[in-house]
Parts: sequence; structure tokens; C-alpha cells
Amino acid sequence: MKRFSGHEEPWGQFLDVKINAPDVLSKEVKKKKPARVFISSVCDAYQPAEKRYKLTRACLEILVDAGFPVGILTKSRLVTRDFDILSSSNACDLGLTLTTTDEYLRFKIEPGASPTKDRISVLEEACSRGIKSWAFLGPFMPGLSDTDEALDSLISAVAPLPLSHIIADKLNLKPGVLGSILASIRRWRPDLIDIYKRYSYDREYYDEYRSNLRQRVKKIAEAYGLEDKLKPIF
Repeated sequence: MKRFSGHEEPWGQFLDVKINAPDVLSKEVKKKKPARVFISSVCDAYQPAEKRYKLTRACLEILVDAGFPVGILTKSRLVTRDFDILSSSNACDLGLTLTTTDEYLRFKIEPGASPTKDRISVLEEACSRGIKSWAFLGPFMPGLSDTDEALDSLISAVAPLPLSHIIADKLNLKPGVLGSILASIRRWRPDLIDIYKRYSYDREYYDEYRSNLRQRVKKIAEAYGLEDKLKPIF
């Protein structure tokens, strides 16, 4: 998205607030047939600025009132503020991204997100209020959050919840994010830099790693009776 924004700052260090979004959306929904809307695939719709501007809430109200099914994926406990809207429609669903139960690691890779235990609490509350809920586990980071112990800790944390499904994904080192991830690994876990480079540039190693990770995730999920809910996308 950065190439369309005109910003020179690194991704994550600028914010454009589209304050007219609700006005535009209120006109758009009158022209289109209701279809599923996903919030959001580029950046988190419940980042800290949403507390002030309440644009996501306004858009959510417009969509639900117009009969559009809405799916939300977030890393923020702020979404609980809008549970009154989500619980008013059986066409809405809520997903929480969970990367690790290790809070030190979580802070390193997601410094602006809510703690993992808070996100699990959000899922618990959503389920108790009848909101269709699911979890997105990952991306699993090689040598950090992809060990059997780390995967077991994360999967077991959501196992008791009545979730509709669980999505799991590996780390996707696309060109736009590869540089920043390698720079971060080089700073605080230089011992892993060779693994990440090999993961990025050695196709045979990457395919073998992906297959092994998928098998281990499925095995752990099966141990908790989640084989029918798990949907690996790698």
C-alpha cells in the first residue's frame, strides 16, 4: 500500500485518517447488493487511533444496518467496544490473530498489539455473547514461535473455546517485508539470521520446512481434538 500513499516514511511509521470514510460508505451501500466485507486485510482496523476517530465503528454500523455480512480480524482488545453491533447481527464474525504465548517475543514482534492473554479473553467474551468467533494462529516464526512447545502452548490456549474454525499460517517473507524482518533478526537474534536467509532463498529447504511445520501443527491440533476446525493455509 505504501507505494500508493506518497509517504516516504517506513511502513508502520505514518498514518492517514480517512475521516470521510463513513460518508462515502453510506452512499456506496445504497448502490451495491449486500456481500461479505472483510475488515481488514491491510492494517488493523482497531489500532490506537480508532479510539479517537471511531471510523471503524461508524463503518461497521453502516454495513450491518444495510445487511452486509462483516468479518473482522484484529489484534486489539478495542474490538470489544463494538460487541453491541456485532452481537446484533448473526451475519458477523470475529477473528483474533494470535502469534505466540511468549509475552517477551510477542512484544518484540507486535509492540503495538494487545497482549495475547487479552486477545484470548476477547475471544472468550465474544463466544459468550453469541458472536461467531475464530482464531488466526501465526505467522509462525522459524526458531522462535514454531517449536513444538510454542505451538502446543498456543493451540492449547484456544482449544477450550467454542470457535467456528482455526486458521494457521507460516511466515511469508514477501519482498516488501523481508528486509525489515532480516534487520530485526540481525539485531536481537543474530544466531538465527542464517536460518532466515535460507528460508528465504533456498526453495528446497523452504518446501521441506513448510511440510514439516504443517505436519507438526496438525498433529498437535489433533491431540486437542481440533482436527476438524484447523485450516492450515500453507
